Amino acid sequence: MRDIEEEIKQKLLEIEAKESVKILIAVESGSRAWKVESTDSDYDVRFVYIRKREEYLRINPVKDHIDWQLDEVFDINGWDVKKVLANVYKSNTTPFEWGKSQKIYIKDPLWDKIYENFAPYYNKKNAIYHYLGVAKSTYTKFLQGDEVKYKKYFYALRPLLTCRYIEEKNEVPPIEFDRLLDTDIKDELRQAIDRLLMIKKDTKESDLNPQIPVILEFIKSEIEYHSEILKHIESKSNVDITVLDKVFLDSLAVTF
Repeated sequence: MRDIEEEIKQKLLEIEAKESVKILIAVESGSRAWKVESTDSDYDVRFVYIRKREEYLRINPVKDHIDWQLDEVFDINGWDVKKVLANVYKSNTTPFEWGKSQKIYIKDPLWDKIYENFAPYYNKKNAIYHYLGVAKSTYTKFLQGDEVKYKKYFYALRPLLTCRYIEEKNEVPPIEFDRLLDTDIKDELRQAIDRLLMIKKDTKESDLNPQIPVILEFIKSEIEYHSEILKHIESKSNVDITVLDKVFLDSLAVTF
């Protein structure tokens, strides 16, 4: 029987060797991390890596990402730690999500020291704006017909439930779908989502199925609601970037 997890770990070791980098964290980031995978879901592996100190001192900029593999089974790519920190400063949601993944393939102790500095840079308005945009795009492009791919429901439901979580708790949200469901929603909707989860886990992602009106109406109403709420959330001033500068410089002290 194929051991996918061991295969992923082996690929990560190959990346370290071929690219001369040290991987600080490697996690699952897609539907498998959200715990809503289908029978044929691929593995969305994301990693953060660091290079040797001298690599960052070159005249020509060092490459800040590694695209390793993309096929029907694996989607594997990663960001340089410097790129991660730059995106944390911008309150990009991606590094925060990677740090919240519970499916971890590799983690170096240095990662925890880096990640513990992220929280002050989380911007509520930026985050809701991002997740709302994902939901709007999914609704417009993929949820208009009489039949839809049920996978696409989650690309609207998850960001909208994330918006709810951020609005209520004003903190970095979890990425697991069941934890985002722990909110005040009507029984009819919850039952429909539970049925949707059961169907999705036993079908292929490309399958078309009839629209589920109660879910579709929730998506539409939440998009309208959060679009209005967003207008009234004050923008957060950028936190001092020197903290992240120090995190980066301290990280370069690592040897490998």
